[in-house]
Amino acid sequence: MSRAPGAVVRRQRPLPSIVAITALFAVAASLAVPGFTTGPNLTNVGQQTAILLMLSMPMTLVIMSEGLDLSAGALLSLCGVVLAKLLVAGSGLPLALLASVAVGFAFGIFNGVLVSVLTLPPFVVTLGTLGIAQGAALVVTDGNAVTGIGPAAASFYALAPLAIPISLVIALAMWAITHVLLYHTRFGNGVFAIGGNRDALVLAGAPAHRYHIGVYAIMGAVVGITALLLVGRMNSGHPTVAIGMEFDAIAAVVLGGTAFERGDGRLYGTVFGVATIGIVRNALNLLGIESSMQVVSIGVLVLLVILLDSWRKEKGRAAP
Repeated sequence: MSRAPGAVVRRQRPLPSIVAITALFAVAASLAVPGFTTGPNLTNVGQQTAILLMLSMPMTLVIMSEGLDLSAGALLSLCGVVLAKLLVAGSGLPLALLASVAVGFAFGIFNGVLVSVLTLPPFVVTLGTLGIAQGAALVVTDGNAVTGIGPAAASFYALAPLAIPISLVIALAMWAITHVLLYHTRFGNGVFAIGGNRDALVLAGAPAHRYHIGVYAIMGAVVGITALLLVGRMNSGHPTVAIGMEFDAIAAVVLGGTAFERGDGRLYGTVFGVATIGIVRNALNLLGIESSMQVVSIGVLVLLVILLDSWRKEKGRAAP
């Protein structure tokens, strides 16, 4: 069977530590946290993790391409503000969503061109666009929340086909689309090759720049879609509400076993990373732990999983 240009061989590897850790946290929260297993709370966990899952899917592609997107949270806030402003102005939800996606897509293209064509460091590029997006959101709103947006976004967010929250339906659809894109298309082969062996991809005549820019463009477009869920959940737009969400998205990808080099990624691992962060944050909320300590807990968890996986790899190398 022939491979697409620049295709790389994906090796079968043992499950990352996050799989066992996710199960452990789920059991511990069920036994030790009052109210965790109630229907309304589990629904709330699903809705909270849906937004994180949306951000984490394209973030996996970005990190697999040896990149990083620090602007995702600020861009999500900006897209939410744009969507909310248009709703206040009387635009329909489809037009407002289209504008939100267009803003996110434009930022993604800009990031991708600077990283791929001009070969600037992703950390520096997305740190800069973080500042641009955050500043633009503050200028557009004068630092205030955008309210009075009407019922359209909230009504959409309240939909629950087959008793499943619409936010979770959209997030699962995004996972399915990303899975097909990554594992069953030439673009997916290109993503693996950019992180694994970009020179080979270029020598094979594949459009490496197009693939690389596409990764960031997808990230931006998905952020624009996610803004609808965030605005619908809050029934308003706020210029700083999503600041820091990029940390959780990056943490979920790293927890899932995706490395920052060699195109070494695990999309299913990211799902477990998202689930773990959702469980931890919800359990700590129910226990009354303040949000700053929740961030500390996620950071400690990331380091723990990295150490466990490193230990397992060293043990595997040492085995005869």
